[in-house]
Amino acid sequence: MLNFNTINVIFISLLIVLIGLHFFYGVPWYLFVILFVTYFSLLFYGSYNVRSNFYIKTISSADTSKMQIAISFDDGPAPNYTPHILEILKYHNVQAAFFCIGKRIDENESLLQRIYDDGHIIGNHSYSHDLWFDLFSAGKMAEDLKKMNRAMKKVIGMEPRLFRPPYGVTNPNLKKAIQRGGYTPVGWSIRSMDTVIKDAGKLLEKVTISLKPGAVVLFHDTSKSTLDILPEFIDYAREKGYSFIRLDKLLNLEPYA
Repeated sequence: MLNFNTINVIFISLLIVLIGLHFFYGVPWYLFVILFVTYFSLLFYGSYNVRSNFYIKTISSADTSKMQIAISFDDGPAPNYTPHILEILKYHNVQAAFFCIGKRIDENESLLQRIYDDGHIIGNHSYSHDLWFDLFSAGKMAEDLKKMNRAMKKVIGMEPRLFRPPYGVTNPNLKKAIQRGGYTPVGWSIRSMDTVIKDAGKLLEKVTISLKPGAVVLFHDTSKSTLDILPEFIDYAREKGYSFIRLDKLLNLEPYA
C-alpha cells in the first residue's frame, strides 16, 4: 500500500534518475513537471482521503460479514439539533458516536452530559475545528486536542481516546499530534455530505445506496437535513436486515483513556 514514506522514497529515486538522464541524455524538462505534479497529486489525495491511511492508519469500517453498521455524528454539541437527534436515537434504541468540538462544550455542558448519559460515546474532534487547523504545527495541534480533552473531562470525568480529524484531513503534523496524545484515529466509510446536500430525499439516497456490513456512517448533528431523514434511515437499514452497533463495539476500540 502506498503511503507518505514509500511515495517519498519513490519520488526521490525517480528524481535522481531523471537528473542523471537529463545530464547525460538531455531528457526533456517536462518530465520533471510531470513527476512533481504526480507527487503533489498523491499528497493531496492522501491528505483529503481519510481512508487512504497515507500518513497514519485510520480505522474507517469493520471487516465483517455481519449485517452490522454504526452511526457517528460530527461537530456538536449543537443545541438546535443535537437534542432532537438524541430523542430519535433513544426512541429507536440506537447508540451512536458523537465526535464533539471542544469549544462547543463550554456552553453546552448539560447537552454533552446527556449524550453520555444516553449511552452514546464521545470522541475528540479538536477544540477549535479551525479553518486553518491543517496548517497548525504539530505542537499546536497537540495542544488543541488536549484542550478538548480537558473540556470533556470537566463534564463527564473522562478523556476521549478516539479522534476524528477536522474535515477528515491528515498530514505529517497531525500524525505527530495523534501519536503524542495516544489517540486512535477514526474515519468513516460512508460520508453523507449532509452539510452540502439539503434535499432530504437526495441525502437519504446518498447514505442508503452505499450501505454494507461494517459500515461507519458520518452525519453531523449540526444539520437539519440529517435530523429530517434520521428516522427513515434507521427504519430503512433495519428493513434491509442491518442492526446498529455502537462504533466502539463495531470496531473493537476502547473509547476512553
